[in-house]
Amino acid sequence: MKIMDCTLRDGANVVGNGFSPELTRLMIEGLIRSNIRIIEMGNAKGLGATEKGSPAPISDAAYLDLIHPYLSQAEIGMFLNAKRYEPENVAMAAEKGISFLRIGMDAGDGEKIYHVIEDVKKHGITARYSLMKAYLLSPEELAEESAQLEAHGLDEITIMDSAGTMLPQDAGEYVKALKDRLHIPVGFHCHNNLGLSTGNALAAYENGVDVLDCGLLGMARSAGNLPTEVAVALMQMKGAAQEVDLYQLLDFEDQELIPIMEKEGYHTPIKPRDLVLGYSGAHSSFMSVFRKVAAECGVGLYPLIVETSKIDRKNPSEALMREIAARIQTEGAKA
Repeated sequence: MKIMDCTLRDGANVVGNGFSPELTRLMIEGLIRSNIRIIEMGNAKGLGATEKGSPAPISDAAYLDLIHPYLSQAEIGMFLNAKRYEPENVAMAAEKGISFLRIGMDAGDGEKIYHVIEDVKKHGITARYSLMKAYLLSPEELAEESAQLEAHGLDEITIMDSAGTMLPQDAGEYVKALKDRLHIPVGFHCHNNLGLSTGNALAAYENGVDVLDCGLLGMARSAGNLPTEVAVALMQMKGAAQEVDLYQLLDFEDQELIPIMEKEGYHTPIKPRDLVLGYSGAHSSFMSVFRKVAAECGVGLYPLIVETSKIDRKNPSEALMREIAARIQTEGAKA
């Protein structure tokens, strides 16, 4: 099961149609350091949107030039709303070495854009696909449409809960229907309008989903997406996404991303420290002692909370915290 981070595309809706070059670099580097290696970026409305009246801070070509140094370290691609498809844009993206294009079309309209899939594939680009407003069709109908799309060369398909209207049972049924029918990876894109992005992610995972879409700090249009950091924590609790460095990701958010986004007026609904409490089962009443011990012993707060809670979640003593801190220091020195 893989994580696809969509902050630099869907998340750009919180600032307009795209992030600045500086923020784009910052987030790409933070994601790569955390070992999140599938990244969707660019104009929030997709490739070619600037020419259709939705300009981002820089052009598509400039975004593609910006990501060039990172293409050897991650799969980095763009969204392509099929209604804005222009052959010259696909050719330009291919020339600049883009890893993938994710074609988007409303569920039920797939037969209108087979030629777009074929053009993307002709240029040697991985063709992903977003079944936007997937709930417009039943799970069985969506699976049938997806099979036809797969037959036209698609490499991966994503069920988009575009309005955040699905319940966990729905998410599970849609994923299962596609997994039972297709031979390509199936993804799920959770929106949080009903506060169910994590519940839907769990249901998708339990029914065999291959990719979960996420956004750092939950950034996306409307009520936001499944937060990337929450997705990683949740999946690691289930034994998946072990390749991602959760502590590195949370440190990046605490030290770099959150301060910048707060200046932009965006406030994350679940702060990293609160996520770690849920991840570890540590009660917030012990936070002041955890902070004190972490500072005095020179160890990371989050590993200290997690490792201590593996031993005592009821009433961890300061002595236990210091013992764990010493162990973390020793293990860090050995590493």
